[in-house]
Amino acid sequence: MHPFEIKSTQASLMALHIKSALTQDLETALSSKLADNPGFFDGEAVLIDLTALPQEDGPIDLKSICALLQRHRMNPVALRSTHAAHLAQAELCGLFVAEPLSKPVAAKAQPAPAQEVIQEVVKEVWVAQPAMVIDKPLRSGQQIYAKGRDLVVLAMVNPGAEVMADGHIHVYAPLRGKAIAGAKGDTSARIFTTCLEAELIAIAGVYRTSDTPLPDQVLGKAAQVRLEDDRLVMAPM
Repeated sequence: MHPFEIKSTQASLMALHIKSALTQDLETALSSKLADNPGFFDGEAVLIDLTALPQEDGPIDLKSICALLQRHRMNPVALRSTHAAHLAQAELCGLFVAEPLSKPVAAKAQPAPAQEVIQEVVKEVWVAQPAMVIDKPLRSGQQIYAKGRDLVVLAMVNPGAEVMADGHIHVYAPLRGKAIAGAKGDTSARIFTTCLEAELIAIAGVYRTSDTPLPDQVLGKAAQVRLEDDRLVMAPM
């Protein structure tokens, strides 16, 4: 019997696109983005993408960036950059170097404001994974999160319960609690249910609460919710 076995595998990887060489700008933007949910990216493997960083800014302090991400519970594992100084730092920081997606476009010389430091924190590689399936009713206070995949619920989501997924959400029963699809920014995610009565629906950060009544054509009926031009669109099925 061999003491080890080698198998091929696939893994999802987040890409953090940095647009300012100032570590303080990144710290400010990250702290603001994660203030309400500091453990949202808990343990996520991260690719640090510096291809949008203006060349005029000079090399970034990659060691400080890695330490910053670790403080925010992220796990930096890779670097994408065309800057020789960045590539030299990668090995010292324990990062593998990823190939650029395409020939970089010349960046503007002016520094990016803090709120634009993070261009996006999304799944760069979306790996097909089996959907998480829940076949029991969810009571008030219960939370279900399908990380990196779709969520299928075969029983009622009661008021006060919350279902969340990085992909789509399917509820084949009354949806009366909260449903959050595209939790990490996937704007193509959708919410499907056989009975829409939700307290809150959200896709990629765009949300609507029960303070705004649901349209009559979908209230209590089979419906789907999608994102269109940064607004939630609800349609009967």
